Amino acid sequence: MSDTASAAGPLASAKAATMYQRDWVRGLRETIKSGAHYAFVNADTPHELFHFMGMPIVTNQWWSAIIAAKQLSEHYFDHMETLGYHGRLARYSSLPLIAELEGDRERQPWGGLPTPAILCARQSADDHQKIFSLWSEATGAPLFTFSSPAVPDPAPDWWLLARNDWETLYGTDRLDLMVGEMRELIGILEDMTGRRFDEDAFARYTEAINTQEEIFDDAANRIAAAPKCPIRISEQIPNVMIPQWHRGSEWALDHAAAFRDEVTERIDNGVAVCEDERIRMMWIGAGLWFDTGFYSAFEESHGAVFAWSMYLPFAADGYIRYDHGDPLRALAARIVSMNEQLHQPPWVNRWLVEQARKFRIDVALMLIPRHDRFSGHGSLFAKKALEDAGVRVIEVWSDMVDQREWDRDAMYRRIADVLDTMPARRD
Repeated sequence: MSDTASAAGPLASAKAATMYQRDWVRGLRETIKSGAHYAFVNADTPHELFHFMGMPIVTNQWWSAIIAAKQLSEHYFDHMETLGYHGRLARYSSLPLIAELEGDRERQPWGGLPTPAILCARQSADDHQKIFSLWSEATGAPLFTFSSPAVPDPAPDWWLLARNDWETLYGTDRLDLMVGEMRELIGILEDMTGRRFDEDAFARYTEAINTQEEIFDDAANRIAAAPKCPIRISEQIPNVMIPQWHRGSEWALDHAAAFRDEVTERIDNGVAVCEDERIRMMWIGAGLWFDTGFYSAFEESHGAVFAWSMYLPFAADGYIRYDHGDPLRALAARIVSMNEQLHQPPWVNRWLVEQARKFRIDVALMLIPRHDRFSGHGSLFAKKALEDAGVRVIEVWSDMVDQREWDRDAMYRRIADVLDTMPARRD
């Protein structure tokens, strides 16, 4: 390793992932526009079943991010108010519905979405089933919903059990229910696609997904242990999220390995995002999809780099589930508490503390969407846990897709005032 770290340029793997996704989106758009069946699904549903059965999917939150990136969210949320919906409706989950109800196809990305063959949601938040039922009413598409029973005694250190001892962690009754509902969905997909569900082939597919997530686990561990952060989270996110949309495919495995190898090469060569790195930060919550450039705003002024976002470490802790001879049940274990582990106490508290310790975090920016009860209302418990562990936490009361509530200059000044008071980090 060189004595002096060199500045990090763009990742080749990030460009490759973006180009692949752009081509895939073009193909998906043409497939859907040609009249092929597709499913519109929520993020915490078993995408694996749709992928394996050859049913293209559009994910609600991904579509929401696309709309926000096109700078259209302000128009749609203003329209939401004219429709009479209450102001506490979760923006991230409801934005696609409002675009559908607004009805101006020319305004929407892709010229709008045609009617899906099936809608699918998990009832993990108060409004998910209602949002999707309204979508069903508007389009006539059938709706399949997964139950979301609570865990009576959630383990705060869930990630230690989740990969192997998931039966104990999530409970037999809950897994039985999830498996039963997944088998019901499989029957529907068999009828829609004319394909038979091959359990042996599905086992090989889920094994490939675990392999992919193990590669991401290796990459996360290397970044955490690096003397200085080698990549920005704005490049972490596409390198993880895009392969996750295609998880288990040959391309996704190859890309995960290429990403890990490029990260390793940077670390070995002493490459750093910020040569004068003095403060390590973590971004807690979904991406700030309309202003991802904000993640590099404090590098030059304060030597502060965002070293952590949830997407890379959760690829391992949230997805690796060894099947013990029952791949469908292992998939149930992946899905059955996915969103809760990312957002709800006590699931998220201990995990964030462990991640902050592992990545040597000094300051956490916590995105709290005030309109999203599920993603927002448990955040202050996680804040206290982090502060008790010695991490400075800054609340960011904004939304991942509603830019009307985002004042970049005011937020920069507020964060800069905190960073100005931070002592030099001693590793």
